[in-house]
Amino acid sequence: MTSIKEQAAISRLLSFLQEWDNAGKVARNHILNCFIENNQGKTAPELEQEFSQGASLFLVRLTTSLRITYMTSSYLEKLLRSIGIFLSAVSSNRYLIEFLEVGGVLTLLEILGLEKIKEKDKKESIKLLQIVANSGRKYKELICESYGVRSIAEFLAKSKSEETQEEVQVLLDSLVHGNPKYQNQVYKGLIALVPCASPKAQQLALQTLKTAQSIIGTTHPSIVDCVLKVLGTMHLEVQYEAIELIKDLVNYDEVRLALLKGLVALLIPSLKETSKLQSKILSDPSVLQLTAHLPAFLQQASAAKTIGVLARRDFSVAEELLHLSVVHSLMTAMGNTDHSNSQRLASLTLEYFVQMFPLVEKHVRRSMGEELYQLFLSNPEDLYMKIDSIQADILAANKVNVSKTLYLCSRSCSHVNFPFGPHSGDEMACVTHYQEDAKSKE
Repeated sequence: MTSIKEQAAISRLLSFLQEWDNAGKVARNHILNCFIENNQGKTAPELEQEFSQGASLFLVRLTTSLRITYMTSSYLEKLLRSIGIFLSAVSSNRYLIEFLEVGGVLTLLEILGLEKIKEKDKKESIKLLQIVANSGRKYKELICESYGVRSIAEFLAKSKSEETQEEVQVLLDSLVHGNPKYQNQVYKGLIALVPCASPKAQQLALQTLKTAQSIIGTTHPSIVDCVLKVLGTMHLEVQYEAIELIKDLVNYDEVRLALLKGLVALLIPSLKETSKLQSKILSDPSVLQLTAHLPAFLQQASAAKTIGVLARRDFSVAEELLHLSVVHSLMTAMGNTDHSNSQRLASLTLEYFVQMFPLVEKHVRRSMGEELYQLFLSNPEDLYMKIDSIQADILAANKVNVSKTLYLCSRSCSHVNFPFGPHSGDEMACVTHYQEDAKSKE
């Protein structure tokens, strides 16, 4: 038989549950406030003690109320926070299973996609999904099997709150760890996020992609175009994360060449892009003030900066870039008087190639002419402020072709075994011999 004390506790529980069942919106809101205030941080045993071993009876009422009223509830945030007290409690696996058995994950994901639901309510939904994901591999798989990655990624792209977006990043990061069955799904979802319109979402997606890349160990071909396009951003924090990701991606053979080719290509914007700008200028002179923000020119400047970063980090990358006509493209960018930042960054990157490769130094000096070359050497960063229109045209129209010289030299001197590294005397001898021989035949 139960003791008088136990009977009194059961009576209080039944009275509490009856109060909830009969309460209206205002009363339920008050009950939830009291519950959150009195039970935040309690363990599962403490909750059971609070509810006379009947905590699940209150949890089932909370989950039922969530499923029935989440589209119209005025106290949705507090309802979600109350459920979170149960799910986050130490030794709460029983509560978690009870929540999942009634379709809790599907409800949380649906909340993210409803426009009428407030951002703060969606943030609480994300926090509950974090708790579920952090409970183990099978729970991460459950979220992914419920098309969770798509719902979560779409919410990140549309969210207007940076604080909420950061919570979403925590969730996506959790889903990519310890989830081998669906980690590729998360990885592809992050790639799809990169071109979105939200700079904060782009930044967070790129950060998480960097982590995911190291876990997965392979790359998806679509990542190259996505990360190159985002270099056209006006937001420096997004550009920084893109460059950090590129620094990792260049180590993967599957995308290395495509990435380097893409970066070099961005140094010379297409005629389609530049003609689009010219037509706008003719129709609206005020567009002249906006040329600094043309995506193609922003990409050009970012590409010049990224190439410099990659070349300085890895000499073998610098060598590959020479074969991709990077010197010609950098000089062309230096002649772009419509975008000074492109000129400045291209000049700084070219300085590195000139310093490291005697062959490059020879070609650049010959193409620029002595006066412009000395001006370049004296201060590459400020060169764009000192050159005149004729010198800018010389740079933009340069015919430097280091890659061709390297190719022809490698064929004519194939019997010589040497690298074309910095200050390589053997190579310079070979190249000089080839050039002198070519002149004698002219």
